[in-house]
Amino acid sequence: MDQAVKERIEKLRKKINQYANQYYNEDNPSVSDYDYDLLMNELKQLEASHPELVTPDSPTQRVGGEASNLFEKVTHEVQMGSLQDVFDLDEIREFDERVKKVIEQPEYVVEAKIDGLSVSLEYVNGIFTRGSTRGDGFVGEDVTANLKTIHNIPLKLTRPIPFLEVRGEVYMPKKTFLKLVEQQELNDEVPFKNPRNAAAGSLRQKDPKIAAKRKLDIFIFNVQRIEGAALDTHSQSLDFLKELGFTVSPWYHTFSTIDEAVRDIEKIGERRDQFSFDIDGAVVKVNNLQEREQLGSTAKYPKWAVAFKYPPEEKESTLLDIEISVGRTGVLTPTAVFEPILLAGSSVSRAVLHNQDYITEKDIRIGDRIVIRKAGEIIPEVVRSVSHAPASVPYYIPKNCPSCGEQAVKLEGEAALRCINPFCPATLLKNMIHFASRDAMNIDGLGPAIIESLVDNHLMADEADLYYLRREDLLELERMGDKSVDNLLTSIERSKENDLALLIFALGIRNVGKKGAELLCEAFDTIDKVMNASCDEITAIDGIGQVMAQNITEYFSREKSRELIQRLREAGVNMTHESKLKGSLLSNLTFVITGTLNHFTRNEAKDIIERNGGKVSGSVSKKTSYLLAGEAGGSKLKKAADLGVPVLSETEFLEMINQTEE
Repeated sequence: MDQAVKERIEKLRKKINQYANQYYNEDNPSVSDYDYDLLMNELKQLEASHPELVTPDSPTQRVGGEASNLFEKVTHEVQMGSLQDVFDLDEIREFDERVKKVIEQPEYVVEAKIDGLSVSLEYVNGIFTRGSTRGDGFVGEDVTANLKTIHNIPLKLTRPIPFLEVRGEVYMPKKTFLKLVEQQELNDEVPFKNPRNAAAGSLRQKDPKIAAKRKLDIFIFNVQRIEGAALDTHSQSLDFLKELGFTVSPWYHTFSTIDEAVRDIEKIGERRDQFSFDIDGAVVKVNNLQEREQLGSTAKYPKWAVAFKYPPEEKESTLLDIEISVGRTGVLTPTAVFEPILLAGSSVSRAVLHNQDYITEKDIRIGDRIVIRKAGEIIPEVVRSVSHAPASVPYYIPKNCPSCGEQAVKLEGEAALRCINPFCPATLLKNMIHFASRDAMNIDGLGPAIIESLVDNHLMADEADLYYLRREDLLELERMGDKSVDNLLTSIERSKENDLALLIFALGIRNVGKKGAELLCEAFDTIDKVMNASCDEITAIDGIGQVMAQNITEYFSREKSRELIQRLREAGVNMTHESKLKGSLLSNLTFVITGTLNHFTRNEAKDIIERNGGKVSGSVSKKTSYLLAGEAGGSKLKKAADLGVPVLSETEFLEMINQTEE
């Protein structure tokens, strides 16, 4: 036995399992699909040459990811298997030769392979009853509520088929994905890496309202089970599904020879950048369903189909410059500027370099010959440096913000440099959106689009400008009529009455959340007391640490901060705090809330507890005094039972705080 082969197999399995977990279960891949597929292909070949080394837990013996604990499990009556991947057109012809050993004159269907999340949809008497993810092929997750938010999934078929189960691919259109990433960056969230993971992350949201906002789509590509109709071929089944109201695979053609099928695969590859959705390959299937039965399957793959994977298109160019831009969250982002190239159907001359670690790891220098490709066929990225220019030097991102000139910092746990100046012009839009948000000043009708319009039209340069907006100026904005303007002005006026704690939170001081703002205002009940408090005085407040205290004092030490406060004060914005504490009924008690509450929301319950002197924690521990449990409490109930933590129903909680339902 070759020890080197055994070690290589073990190394491949470890890598593939790590990457598969990131891809399927965390929706956060660290390598491209193509690189992952190459590793898997190498492992398959090694195991084929050394079958004695194949183990039941090898990634070659599994299909996808595991079912999440967030949703109920669904056992698939028909396995939702995967297809064997091939990377060379000659392998398509070898597939044809294998098929012809069993089927004399096979007919093939070629389809574009959509890069999304595979799901099963079940219908009883034409009514959509259940939808589930693939999971590991045998057990998936019940995501019916989220699937119902996808508009092109028919809830009722055009014919009352007694029973039908179909398989489809949920995906996010490219334009939707780009808008989502822009919004995530604006909200200081980690953006999805590609449309496939955006679709998977959206479909696995516990709240269907979030899934609905993501505007997912689906293509149906297979009949899993059917009662009440007979189908002979795959192409016939797709036509039948269209009649029932489904949106089926957007590109499918039938061919009598493998050469015709290969030409169609090449055609898809040439046009893949023109699709409004991501594809990661093309699928070749035997068309006749009876012939599929004759061909059968291996333990993992059907023998009647293969999936051809297109390699990512890569091209070389010369790096002309590295520009630094400041994102709306203050992150300094380096962008490669290179000689224009035609890549995946469009002219490209810029690509994001992420951060200093990325540049240093790849040793990218101005003047280099670099290799560029499009990640997910959408976002250009620099893959590597091919060669350095003579006398080149390593590149380092400047330490000062190019927008405001202040020194940028690298915060703990972050790879990127960030400008932390709260008045940096580049972060203005993000700051405004936070200021007006529901949890902050709660200004209805002032969403990101309106704020962006106000900034672009030079009507707003800081938060105080909101309170000096004129009706006639607002009416000049696009999509702003009399009613919407009046409603907005009323909401702005109403926000002046908000408590000081909400204003402090709305200012966006680093590390100061709603709880921190409330603690601060309980100790210092006017804005003047807050602004004049020393770092030591603030640190003395229970629940506020050294870092938060330093951020607060640093913010109010800025002249611009004090000018902003003065303008807000002159506009009539409330500068005092009214304590919410009613008493000490729940002092020294720590609560954890779980499940769905009927009498109030979780936030309302949290406010009640804190107003009565109690604390709310996110997890059950030995220090937990009570677990307040609504419907579907989940794992926290079990942990409370294991630790002996008392569990309160809503009724018992109401009795405890002596509060009756209104």
